[in-house]
Amino acid sequence: MNVSTKENESMPDGLLFIDGAFVPSSSGATAPTINPATGETVCDFAQGTVDDVDRAVRAARRAFDDGPWGVDSAPRERATVLHRVAELIRRDREKLAELETKDSGKLLADSLGDIDEAAFIFDYYAGWATKTSGSIPPVGPDAMSLVVKEPVGVAALITPWNFPFLMVAQKVAPALAAGCTAVLKPAPQTPLTAIELARLLAEADLPSGVFNVVNGPGAELGDALVTHPLVDKISFTGSTAVGIGIQQRAAPGLKRVTMELGGKSPNIVFPDADLATAFEMSAFGVFFNQGECCTAGSRVLVERSIYDDAINAMTQAAQAVQLGDGMDPNTTMGPMISDGQRVRVEEYVERGHSAGARLAFRGEMPSDEGLAGGYFVPPTIFADVDNEMVIAREEIFGPVMSVIPFSDEAEAVRIANDTPFGLAASVWTRDIQRALGVSRALRAGTVWVNDSQPVPAEAPFGGFKSSGYGRELGANGIEAYLEQKHIYVNLNRSST
Repeated sequence: MNVSTKENESMPDGLLFIDGAFVPSSSGATAPTINPATGETVCDFAQGTVDDVDRAVRAARRAFDDGPWGVDSAPRERATVLHRVAELIRRDREKLAELETKDSGKLLADSLGDIDEAAFIFDYYAGWATKTSGSIPPVGPDAMSLVVKEPVGVAALITPWNFPFLMVAQKVAPALAAGCTAVLKPAPQTPLTAIELARLLAEADLPSGVFNVVNGPGAELGDALVTHPLVDKISFTGSTAVGIGIQQRAAPGLKRVTMELGGKSPNIVFPDADLATAFEMSAFGVFFNQGECCTAGSRVLVERSIYDDAINAMTQAAQAVQLGDGMDPNTTMGPMISDGQRVRVEEYVERGHSAGARLAFRGEMPSDEGLAGGYFVPPTIFADVDNEMVIAREEIFGPVMSVIPFSDEAEAVRIANDTPFGLAASVWTRDIQRALGVSRALRAGTVWVNDSQPVPAEAPFGGFKSSGYGRELGANGIEAYLEQKHIYVNLNRSST
């Protein structure tokens, strides 16, 4: 393995994880994973093939059908393994967070928060493993009707690069708690913590084949997973365009599919809100995680009476942003994940200019020469945006805010819902009737009132419209990996 960092011993070995063993790609191919803050190679990582996907799926199938996992596995044993994993994550939190930041560019403090939340998610679903009870519907005196819940089978888990470890935990923990076996395909840009999770699961005595990791080219390996005849369930987080393709490819096999897709979330600020907090958190809702967040409140809707004050306050918040390496404690916003993403975001900035939006603020690039090769985009605020402009319609996935004025509550709701997406929204007001009324009127899977971006593991998360279907987290998270079976027992002695 070619490692360009000084902490070579802290880097993963760059292998795949199939049937309980760390193995190279069947082709021998590797590719570098890049630190987006510097453009330098972190390490070389195995690039799996279609044959590797097939080996991983078949291992997962054996572990489900013939092994110690699956329908006949004991819920207590599954819970014990998941609790062990949670403790191992906490033990290695600093190492995992450092890998996450070097791989994705996010702030180290944010990576630490993600690792801590991932540990909680494993504990949370360890608890659910023993609580997925069925029911006994009453059907009369001569019969008994039993409804039992069983794991779906082999789950294909496809995760994005913006929250690499956290998104993996959101899928892996409930899948294993339900008794499913799994093949994980992490985003090719961010494989480091995914393979570390495989190491921790092995250390926690997870049986061979139950969990597998195949990293590599997204389209090729994703298609192989989605169309594999031995895969029963697909859980995907990513763009709407890719989600549509997955749905189409999975349809012939009638596979169970859940999807968390894109967003273009409205952030609505009314004059009766705590305006200092509302403006500060509106900026946070766009610039958090470099804007690489599906729930980013990138459409900031502000009532006209406070519009100028909002622009000034959010500009001040953007001016305070410090672009830099996520490992630097002084950094408050890191780079884009790749140069391709950087170029894509800059193209949207140009389209905003061309459409006539007013550039209210554009930040400065980092001055550190060591970051010259990084993929940075400074915080950007467009004012006087029309909701029909491309920058208000399409998911940019970068630190670009579109501020849209509105005159009254009805117009705010109309603009907010005038989008193909429906993942999240924020409402800022002190009026509880308005807060609840607007929340009910918004077509979004999550509505925050006087807050932005919290996604607690205890509550369901997912979207309306083109933001996907199905829910992760909460009780819904494990239900997505369970089937219901009805068992009818005839108790009429005269008929037997």
